Amino acid sequence: MSEWIETTVGDVAAVFDGPHATPKKTEEGPWFLSISSLDKGRLNLAESAHISEEDFTKWTRRVTPREGDVLFSYETRLGEAAVMPSGIQACLGRRMGLLRPKLDRVDPKFLLYAYLGPEFQDTIAARTIHGATVDRIPLVSLPAWPIRLPGLADQRAVVAVLGALDDKISVNERIAATTRQLGLALFGQASIEGDPLQVNIASVSSLLTRGIAPRYSESSDDLVVLNQKCVRDGRVKLAPARRTLSEKVKASKLLYRNDVLVNSTGVGTLGRVARWNSDDPATVDSHITIVRFNEMYVDPVCAGFALLLAQPEIEEMGEGSTGQTELRRTRLGNMEITLPDRARQQRLRADLDALEERADRALAESQTLTTLRDTLLPQLMSGRLRVKDAEKIVEDHT
Repeated sequence: MSEWIETTVGDVAAVFDGPHATPKKTEEGPWFLSISSLDKGRLNLAESAHISEEDFTKWTRRVTPREGDVLFSYETRLGEAAVMPSGIQACLGRRMGLLRPKLDRVDPKFLLYAYLGPEFQDTIAARTIHGATVDRIPLVSLPAWPIRLPGLADQRAVVAVLGALDDKISVNERIAATTRQLGLALFGQASIEGDPLQVNIASVSSLLTRGIAPRYSESSDDLVVLNQKCVRDGRVKLAPARRTLSEKVKASKLLYRNDVLVNSTGVGTLGRVARWNSDDPATVDSHITIVRFNEMYVDPVCAGFALLLAQPEIEEMGEGSTGQTELRRTRLGNMEITLPDRARQQRLRADLDALEERADRALAESQTLTTLRDTLLPQLMSGRLRVKDAEKIVEDHT
């Protein structure tokens, strides 16, 4: 690999920031990105919202994100970044900045990897301004910050290695999304055939309860406790989970396979639904409602899919002032859902289980590949690992 040189952020990229306010959200239209959509080098649009074309024109007067731009958070979630993909019309959200690579100096994806690498993350930690309520990256001085990189050919070699892992992760995520959509379509079709059932959630549930007020622990031996950030895209993401003292958790608050989790507080998170597909010990905090369907009355997998389909309706059920919105258990319990008749539920269960298992395998493989990528990235970015050696490691895992 060619010699690495130390230069500055401003020498390899232009720096822009986003608006300092939030426009009105719409049901469709261009994306208004959120810093929550920056997820370990990837852009998760499920965490963003839509705005009107008129507001898009207003909010992009300074800069319109384009393919290859590196998006980053300059307040809270410091250190998070992602590359802007192609085919997306979007504007920067609040507290979000953008690095526009100078293509004769740096490969866009390499700039992302350099940003996420340990050396630049240390620079962020050292140069962050710590305020009374929020920490932030000073955008005025960011162009002068040091950054190291090799020649373009070697940058592209590193991108090819790490990009192979990212590509496989993307394929697995598409598999998971496609299988879930197929499952929802199968369930939806079955629910309009024959003699569908209209049931009240509380009447067919054996448990309808909020989670615990956790006493957090740093020990990996203690019980996993899920929070609202864990409920995303209809699935449970374990990365934001924490640990709590096991002996303080009642048995009734432990999760069972096929439980349904419903976020129950806060604008933007309230109403999100996910199915718990694991037998691993876990619980949830008090911002999440656990719904456990009674198998004597309904198939819990089919009922879980009914709640997934009902998420838009559940999101509108919150009560209270802005920022303090709550979804009461009684209101959720009184909600009616539509299910296929019992015979169709039994037949559908096998198909839904098979689809969910396929998605879970794909997502588990992605987690392994993500761990590998995050292990290789700092070694490649520091020059401790040769590209050829990394290529062999990646080849063995893909």
